[in-house]
Amino acid sequence: MREARRWCCRYLINCAATGLFFLFPLACSSQSTVKPQPEIPFSNDLKKYPGLLTELAHLVEALKNNVQFPPVRTESHLLPRLPMATSYYVAFPNYGETAHQTLETLRQELQASAVLRDWWQHGEPSSAGPKLQDFLEKFYEVSQYLGNEVVVSGETGGAHEKGATNRNLLIVAEVRRPGLKNILEQILKEGTGESHSPVRVLDLQQLARAKSGSGAEQLVVLVRPDFVIATQSLEALRGFNAFLDAKTTEFSSTPFGQRLTEAYQAGTSALVAADLHTIMNQIPSGNQQNQKMFDRTGLKDAKYVVWEYRHRAQRSDSRMELSFVGPRHGIASWLAAPAPFGSLDFVSPQAVIVSSVHLKSLGEIFDEIKDISSDSNPNALANVTRMEQAMHINLRDDLLSLLPGEITLEAEGFAEPKPEWKIILRTSDADHLQQTLAKILATMPFRAMEFLEDGITYHSLSIPSTPKPMEIVYTFAEGYLIVASSHETAAAAIRLRKSGESLAKSAKFMESLPAGYPADVSALLYEDPVTVTALNLRRLSPEMAETFARISPPTAPPIVFRAYGDESAIRGVSTSGAADASVILVVAAIAIPNLMRARIAANESSAAGMMRVVNTAQVGYSATYPEKGYAPDLATLGPDPRGPSFQSPKHASFIEATLGNPNCTSGAWCSKSGYNFRLTGDCNATLVCKEFVAVATPMSSTTGTRSFCSTSDGVVRYKVGPPLTSPVGSSECRKWAPVQ
Repeated sequence: MREARRWCCRYLINCAATGLFFLFPLACSSQSTVKPQPEIPFSNDLKKYPGLLTELAHLVEALKNNVQFPPVRTESHLLPRLPMATSYYVAFPNYGETAHQTLETLRQELQASAVLRDWWQHGEPSSAGPKLQDFLEKFYEVSQYLGNEVVVSGETGGAHEKGATNRNLLIVAEVRRPGLKNILEQILKEGTGESHSPVRVLDLQQLARAKSGSGAEQLVVLVRPDFVIATQSLEALRGFNAFLDAKTTEFSSTPFGQRLTEAYQAGTSALVAADLHTIMNQIPSGNQQNQKMFDRTGLKDAKYVVWEYRHRAQRSDSRMELSFVGPRHGIASWLAAPAPFGSLDFVSPQAVIVSSVHLKSLGEIFDEIKDISSDSNPNALANVTRMEQAMHINLRDDLLSLLPGEITLEAEGFAEPKPEWKIILRTSDADHLQQTLAKILATMPFRAMEFLEDGITYHSLSIPSTPKPMEIVYTFAEGYLIVASSHETAAAAIRLRKSGESLAKSAKFMESLPAGYPADVSALLYEDPVTVTALNLRRLSPEMAETFARISPPTAPPIVFRAYGDESAIRGVSTSGAADASVILVVAAIAIPNLMRARIAANESSAAGMMRVVNTAQVGYSATYPEKGYAPDLATLGPDPRGPSFQSPKHASFIEATLGNPNCTSGAWCSKSGYNFRLTGDCNATLVCKEFVAVATPMSSTTGTRSFCSTSDGVVRYKVGPPLTSPVGSSECRKWAPVQ
């Protein structure tokens, strides 16, 4: 835990420094090329079942009309019964009726539509569909025995408390009628058959007689007349059972319990919370230097994190709070107090994603980074000093202190090969900032061009990139620095500001703001969920993107998250359209199996290709070092750790370091793209290898269905089955089927 804390601090510092020093290159990542994906099976189903899109749209509409979510809860019967040492808490409603309504609606639509029914029974869902229906049916059956809420909780300490011995996980729900134990045992028996079940289900009499098992159990369940409890050990189960018998309700009077009660009183569908102050105090403090550095981040003073979700008929909302035991300081104080966002006046109403934040002055943040860094390494920012000397600037005074902290990033389109984006930063001195940028650009291997249009000076940079140079344009307008993907995008931003037709003034944006909250915020995230999802699906499958477009509502409300930086807390609220849950359900049911198959196909193709690479490398190795024969392992075929110029029989540099690093010896598996690889040479006493066998096997059943092998004959072979636990010999490999 000490190393984890040290790593956490350094990671936060590195993130902050990177964000400050490399703002311009942020946009470069948008130029990356998306690799083509394997054909999605759903594409074939659309051709095979004409009219399927129309029927899927009917299914979505039926789900919207027929499926209702549980009402919000204003109290919990389970919360008071938890141990006082509880430090994390997750509560969600009993979704049994929702599952039942979903299943009944699906059955009705399958009955009414021959196309949908034929696709469900014989198309892509034919294997997963019955499993989904069976799951929903069993889920509903179990839910009828449970109360309206399920709670998952635990603690990091409290071993002294009765009912808290060695327990990190506790799942509890009310029981509202007898028979639950029999149902659970029946479902487990059907799921595991004759094999040993990882779950033990006990009643009170069996608990008294039970002995600890072989250690294979993952969960032990106790069904009482009033509660059902699940823990990770018999000892923990007995402890909490005795705790329930004592009828103690003191947790609700603890500060953490009172904060949870407050969340319920406001109404909640789901609730997630953690007592961060208690958890942080359980982490070993480490040495004095690391402790001092961690204290200065301000994160040690975190008190609670609470997330609440409420499902409404037309619009759902969630609330988040990260509170502190005192005023925020250090990294925790970087988020500034709420203020207007003038930068949003430059944002297009067609924006797909917008992210805005008010930070403290970037100069102040830089000072804090230096102070925190110097606690662990006085020379941590030595490279910054050298950079300043080379560019003839003072990073703090000439750049960061000129940026008061208002930053907005907008992505309007992701169309290849030139996405549209812009970054808007408020500046306190545009002339000084331009002088600094000119000095920085003078040291770059490319030159900036300057031109005047409508009284505005634009600076254009052409950055070498493939397949063609990337353009970045920046200009200043009304106290803001605007950086954009093109001159047209930058000019359009200025026109939006002048015309008042920006996102900030649009009806869609104004209607998305949560009622009862201040207009001024510390941070804001705006997203058009339909467009973002469609863009992501289009990269995988145009047909799936078309399906999503057809079954989605024509006007879906955006997702908006607003954060408020108070003196001793950071609070947030988000809103989204509730009616789109049915769209997500249908698209997920189609997309997940298809994407998993596509990923498996890509992994298998990559693994077979890697087998061919190893074969070629072995031929090259045996020709280069005939006295050695074949390489005995992947590490021998890989590069020398000292560099590319150190080629030798021990490190021949025929394959790249991912599978050719020094750890990839004949007795070890090395991983790449969902597969484990191993190369084993058949060597004599003089270490001359006349034969070899290379093996690739999936890391799990979700990353591949075939294992591959190859020997000195150069033929790549495969075998369908579960992942291998040990490599095969050359004679066994030759019995496998060749890859066509």
